[in-house]
Amino acid sequence: MKTLCQEESIKVPKGVKITIKSKMVEVTGKHGSLKRNFKHLPIELWLGNGGKEVKARMYFAKSKQLSMLRSVCSHISNLFDGVEKKFEYKMRLVYAHFPINANITNGGKTVEIRNFLGEKIVRTVHMLPGVTIDKSPSTKDELVLSGADIELTGRSAALIHQSCLVKDKDIRKFLDGIYVSSHGAKEE
Repeated sequence: MKTLCQEESIKVPKGVKITIKSKMVEVTGKHGSLKRNFKHLPIELWLGNGGKEVKARMYFAKSKQLSMLRSVCSHISNLFDGVEKKFEYKMRLVYAHFPINANITNGGKTVEIRNFLGEKIVRTVHMLPGVTIDKSPSTKDELVLSGADIELTGRSAALIHQSCLVKDKDIRKFLDGIYVSSHGAKEE
């Protein structure tokens, strides 16, 4: 059954500027500005309540299509969190025998991974734009990725994880690798 009209709204936090022009959303805060394009979705996006909230509306949609309203609102609230607090992914180096050695070069833009399972090859992973990587000051064998864009930060973490996959062995036994241990918006 089709729903005639469905509407979702999210509040704009203080200290964040947002502009919406033909489904292009641009959010500016203290950690820079982020853009996101929603032109591929059949929805209406506009600023309501004197620019204090973002509204999304959809007409004549089935329940599967209505789900994109909530998704768009989640994406926009992730943009708010990104420019306000930044996102942080913590990754742990896990090894049974050969200690993995991770070096951060290029001013936090590149990580070099050595001695994974005793292999001589050096794995180099470049961070996506706007993402920086650091070694954790308090915890041994921990990498911390931070960036304003949740997608680029998460994808950078995935690139690091995928660079250290165990090939041609039983992965239930060989658990070595670099795994995401926690992620979310940074606590100020």
